[in-house]
Amino acid sequence: MISSVKFSFLIVFSFLCTVSSAKENTGPFKIIYQFGDSLADRGNRIRQSGVTSVFNVSSLPYGMTYFHKPTGRFSNGLLVIDYIAKALHLPLLHPYLETNASFISGVNFAVGGSTALDNSFFYERNISVPSTNVPLSQQLKWFKKHLKLVSDNRSQCEERLKRALFMMGEIGGNDFSTAFSQGKSIKESRTYVPYVVDAISIAIREVIQFGARIIIVPGIIPMGCLPSFLTSFPSADPKAYDDKGCLKKLNKFVLFYNNYLQKNLAALRLEFPGVVIRYYDYYNAFQYILHNAGSLGFDQRSLLKACCGKGGKYNYSNDMICASNGVKACLQPERFVHWDGVHLTQEAYRYISDHLIRDILSNM
Repeated sequence: MISSVKFSFLIVFSFLCTVSSAKENTGPFKIIYQFGDSLADRGNRIRQSGVTSVFNVSSLPYGMTYFHKPTGRFSNGLLVIDYIAKALHLPLLHPYLETNASFISGVNFAVGGSTALDNSFFYERNISVPSTNVPLSQQLKWFKKHLKLVSDNRSQCEERLKRALFMMGEIGGNDFSTAFSQGKSIKESRTYVPYVVDAISIAIREVIQFGARIIIVPGIIPMGCLPSFLTSFPSADPKAYDDKGCLKKLNKFVLFYNNYLQKNLAALRLEFPGVVIRYYDYYNAFQYILHNAGSLGFDQRSLLKACCGKGGKYNYSNDMICASNGVKACLQPERFVHWDGVHLTQEAYRYISDHLIRDILSNM
């Protein structure tokens, strides 16, 4: 997985359309729909039957900080989407696959490990992906299934969708991390960028057709700063690293992708002038944390180390990942940026969400 601003329903819309008077939210958004991967997964991955995850998020210490139990989130506590919901005075979203959940305030469709592209894209390039992968196209099918169960008051539902917040990602990071982990070069992976961005654009167009009017599309966080990548792709050349110890080439690739995504979003805004489509810069939000770590309360000696892990310079090993036997979490996760070497801590997500809430949502 990698990172960085990119569907059951009978219950949702019967509530949305017929019980809207109960606990009415007075803010700008009444509903949130979240698509994406493990950076936003609220528990869909652990509810997929017959699926095992590299990260055992159904066990402690996952969830230890806020919930004091595992919830299916790939962190020690809250995620960016949780902070957004709290800032909007909405309940935390339930995962789509949760049985008998109330979806009165939206649905979380994100699944850990998800890619923007379908499996066939990877198979054609000799890249292995799990058959249980839930790509963005499948998440959209869930969304459509969700909408087909709308009550007969369709016009009222569509009107409410116009005030829903659509979070289209973060997604796309896994497409590249999967390729890199199987020996694909940065040069070759750059050729995948238009396909990944096109998949996200298709998803944006589809939700617009169903009534979406406010869409946030995050970019990818600097993968060259993640303990997992720093461990897997070490370099003996000091010039390969920037002043914070991150891998320059990987981060340069991420910037190339994020810039390509932003250009595409600019074109979509011209195509849909009545729709608010905002890019969210996960990359620079993350860099802000690294460059202001001391004043934000993070341990500057552990900026590139995993809180929950074991082994090596970055406290990360593919053979000894978080929640494995003998692997413990650090005593002060609030002092760490990285949680398990791939995902971030609750505290890091809090600062990333602060940027989103302050810079984007507060101006809508």
